[in-house]
Amino acid sequence: MKKISLKKKLAKIGKSAAWKNSAKHVFSFKNVSLNAYLVFVVIIFAFILGMLTSKVMYLQQQVNDAKSASAAAPAQNTAGGTIPSTPPMPAGPVNVGVGNYPPQGDANAKVTVIEFADFRCPFCEQWFQNVEPNLIKDYVNTGKVKFYFRNYAFLGPASTLASEAGECANDQGQFWAWHDYMYKNQPDESDTSMYTNDNLTQIAGTLGMDTGQFSSCLSSKDTSAKVAKDLSDGSAAGVSGTPTTFINGIPIVGAVPYSQIKQQIDAALK
Repeated sequence: MKKISLKKKLAKIGKSAAWKNSAKHVFSFKNVSLNAYLVFVVIIFAFILGMLTSKVMYLQQQVNDAKSASAAAPAQNTAGGTIPSTPPMPAGPVNVGVGNYPPQGDANAKVTVIEFADFRCPFCEQWFQNVEPNLIKDYVNTGKVKFYFRNYAFLGPASTLASEAGECANDQGQFWAWHDYMYKNQPDESDTSMYTNDNLTQIAGTLGMDTGQFSSCLSSKDTSAKVAKDLSDGSAAGVSGTPTTFINGIPIVGAVPYSQIKQQIDAALK
């Protein structure tokens, strides 16, 4: 057995201690580097999050500003024209006139229903198909409601011409026949080919009207003032879209289910 000198033992112990001390420093250095890296990542993340938050707030402000500007601007129709500015739709009864056309139903009926509509409006066609037949059957034919129609021609020149034609039909006592034909044969909203003097005059002949008188009326534009007054009166009453229906002055907006119309009429009959 070899003897190990005290000097060699001490040297060996010293090297072992030095290695352990060095390892501790390396481990400590790694911990410091990792912590610094995590702090750096957190700072960068917070910076990016702050930028995104600021951007979202900026975009939201832009949207709010755009909505405010849109609400303040005159309403635009789909044909590029401008309809009269309208006050907010009131919740309570509105004093609105019945217009030029004769009513359907008993003129002495307790409840007055006034529909503002556009002959080219697809939602008005839905109202015509889904609401009007039940309204006529349940209330007009039973003497409880008198039903009036008023023009709200806001979808451009074709709508205005169709409404003027309705006034010409009324001059020959054929308004309601005209009204029904316009909705039963309504083309797609983008198709305005039906709305010319010649085509509308041909329709008048189909309905049994004097085509010469009708064509002369339509060409003269004598009915323009009546159509414009309907639009103006509707806007003054708070109408901004079609259909809008007033039941004893209470407005109901849109092609709502018949049950909603019925509920309001029943309330008015009490």
